[in-house]
Amino acid sequence: MASASCRQNPLRISADFSDNSRLLSPKSNFSSVNFPSNVEFSRLSFAPTLASTSTSKEYCGDVRCLPNADEKGPTPILDMIESPMHLKNLTSKELRQLADEIQSELLHTMSKTQKPFKASLSVVELTVAIHHVFNSPVDKILWDMEDQTYPHKLLTGRRDLVRNAKTLDGLMSYTCRSTFDPFGAGHGCSSISSGLVLYLGMAVARDIKGKKDRIVSVISNETTMAGQVYEAMSNAGYLDSNMVVILNDCHHSSQTKLEHVPKASINAVSSTLSKLQSSKIFRKFRELAKVLTKKIGGGMHEWAAKIDEYARGMMGPTGSTLFEELGLYYIGPVDGHSIEDLVCVLREVASLNSMGPVLVHVITNEHHKVEEDYHTSLLNNEPLNGNSRPQTYSDHFVEALITESRKDEDIVVVHAGMGMEPSFQLLKDNLTDKFFHVGMAEQHAVTFSAGLACGGLKPFCIIPSAFLQRAYDQVVHDVDRQKIPVRFAITSAGLVGSDGATHSGPFDITFMSCLPNMIVMSPSDETELARMVNTAVNINDRPVCFRYPRGAVALTNHKPYVGESIEIGRGRVLVEGKDIAFLGFGSMVQNCLRAHNLLSKLGIEVTVADARFCKPLDIKLIRMLCKNHRFLITVEEGSVGGFGAHVARFISLDGLLDAGIKWRPITLPDNYIEGALPQEQLALAGLTGNHIAATALNLLGRTREALLLMC
Repeated sequence: MASASCRQNPLRISADFSDNSRLLSPKSNFSSVNFPSNVEFSRLSFAPTLASTSTSKEYCGDVRCLPNADEKGPTPILDMIESPMHLKNLTSKELRQLADEIQSELLHTMSKTQKPFKASLSVVELTVAIHHVFNSPVDKILWDMEDQTYPHKLLTGRRDLVRNAKTLDGLMSYTCRSTFDPFGAGHGCSSISSGLVLYLGMAVARDIKGKKDRIVSVISNETTMAGQVYEAMSNAGYLDSNMVVILNDCHHSSQTKLEHVPKASINAVSSTLSKLQSSKIFRKFRELAKVLTKKIGGGMHEWAAKIDEYARGMMGPTGSTLFEELGLYYIGPVDGHSIEDLVCVLREVASLNSMGPVLVHVITNEHHKVEEDYHTSLLNNEPLNGNSRPQTYSDHFVEALITESRKDEDIVVVHAGMGMEPSFQLLKDNLTDKFFHVGMAEQHAVTFSAGLACGGLKPFCIIPSAFLQRAYDQVVHDVDRQKIPVRFAITSAGLVGSDGATHSGPFDITFMSCLPNMIVMSPSDETELARMVNTAVNINDRPVCFRYPRGAVALTNHKPYVGESIEIGRGRVLVEGKDIAFLGFGSMVQNCLRAHNLLSKLGIEVTVADARFCKPLDIKLIRMLCKNHRFLITVEEGSVGGFGAHVARFISLDGLLDAGIKWRPITLPDNYIEGALPQEQLALAGLTGNHIAATALNLLGRTREALLLMC
């Protein structure tokens, strides 16, 4: 996927937040709303709780503390590293010490920022070896997953920024284009393609200028489930481009059955064979044999190639010949935690300039050298104080879906994306063989769901908003165009805190609501989410989607699940007033309620309505709001062109704008919002309760009071 823009909006807007609440301040009273008077709204600051290696994380507001978190061992070598050039003269012993210091630095930073560095800990030695052998930034090093890039950042002069990874002024959450990053890391599987595409342009410039820079693409075994990886490998093999692909195999798979498949082992024999395969003498002998067998003719070359493939397949691990078939020269497996082996192999690979594409298979362990006590607890994102994490939207979605599945045996679940939220593990355990986790195969997930629906089942396709973008063609042609009743549960919608722009979900309202047959819903709280699950179960003539945000739920007084449906295209009024109307969509309804609370203290009577549906719109509700108010403000945590655009089109065609209603949309700004605390992101986007109230005051001509709200 394309990398997110890395330019920050220089505007710094401060807003009034109570107790770190993203939405409403605690103990807010709403006399006209069907909420208890002591309702607490607590979509709090985020902390990762994903139990498996993933970048698709659930967030909540618990606070964790490591024992002696302030204590960190000395890092004398790392303190002297300001660029990769400083690694060139280090000995093997010093490189080993540097790797240990980087691990210590990451563990210390993790305890402070609660940023997940488990994937980065597995590639510390590999990163050190890469920068010791290759000459970055002259040699282009491309990373497939941002979670693996923190050692790379530490060695490229960004150590201070890594320590502030969760602050707005700190390091952006995802690797963006820079001197040492020629292409931004995203969801995965892009580095080979980008490496190849960049190489084709760079190679021409390199040859004209007489340079000899190299292209190195580091990919993860998790991303090898995506088809783009094999498309890029096949193309690289066909073009015979000189590049190095390093496969970081951390023995982790999203498929349970694959976890029991024999893994590539590391021993003295495999180490020796890897060094032999990468040696100049062996590769020159192999090239010479190819030339001689071609000259002999008579099928000798094909016969020799088969012998070579068979012999290398016997020596290599299971599946190694696949890369050979794609045109890449396979070397491995290599111990990813042995500095000496890595440097030896990579130095040999870098020594020849006419080798074509090479794949180096590196075996790593995500828990290598990590103590089994509190460090492991932090790495797995488990609460260290024994307290359970706050309830999330996904928890309530799972509860509702499990209840519905007990009543309807046709319900099945297809889950796609990197890793799986803890909430969905309970769903998997309950549905067993009716739960399908396909990993990073979103396109397959959508079409697979369509096939299940055609077979008479009721599939719920669960995909994070940012990952659904990868499967949009399948959503259009395999689902919506054929009116197949697939039920899309879009998680992590809107802003996602420290995960930044790459994993945020601002676009799904826009790209789903423009489809002719799609029903688009979004709940304002967890109770509404449960109702929408029930509603989706009963829709059998067209596709439907509902989006919900990442993080803790809006209401803390959880009610038992009641299977209630919502009439399609019917919104609701929460608070009635006469001066101005707020029409919120999804989680932003809560911020509309907070704005109502602020404005009521200023004597302004506000109507707050929950749209529920972006498509079809509740036209009766919109007509009523326009008829009874002079001003209408639509609020959504989505991009331009979403819910507000649909409302604007209707009131324009219906003549409501001609009748005198003044309409203002509040959406996410037309730029990417990088990683920060959720409160800071909402303030930067202008979506806090204070911003909504200030917009209303401006419409009413009370600009002074609007400015005071923003102070």
